[in-house]
Amino acid sequence: MSTRHRGQLFAIAAGIAALDQLTKWIVVKKIPLYGEIVVIPKFFAISHVTNKGAAFSLFANGDPRATWALAAFSVIVMAVIIFLLARTRQWSKGALALALILGGATGNFIDRVRLNAVVDFLSFDFGSYHWPDFNVADSAIVVGAILLAIDALFGKRAD
Repeated sequence: MSTRHRGQLFAIAAGIAALDQLTKWIVVKKIPLYGEIVVIPKFFAISHVTNKGAAFSLFANGDPRATWALAAFSVIVMAVIIFLLARTRQWSKGALALALILGGATGNFIDRVRLNAVVDFLSFDFGSYHWPDFNVADSAIVVGAILLAIDALFGKRAD
């Protein structure tokens, strides 16, 4: 893969992290903590909540060591992905997936270091069920993970 293509992958990651931080900044400025703006009644709102834990508030017990452990884990994940992207030889779904995951991990890492929690703001309800609030970074990580799974299951293999 050319340096230009690697640069594009890192630009995608940086763009995801920047978009994540921009959207979180807007939410923090416009919506009070625990407030929300209903977009589609009983389905979608833009909220303002924080999460000291990981996905679905795992490890959100208020122990500051958990936040720093999650931040340290993020650094390890980001370092591994940067290493893999630097060694990538061709543009692929897998490389794009890694760029998305890197961007999302970076966006949430910035929050953990700056705020000791992650700002979440996308709020969905399905009948009486409320899906845990999430953000742009989380979305990029999930899309990246799905692309990785698709690539692993259906991608071409060199024999």
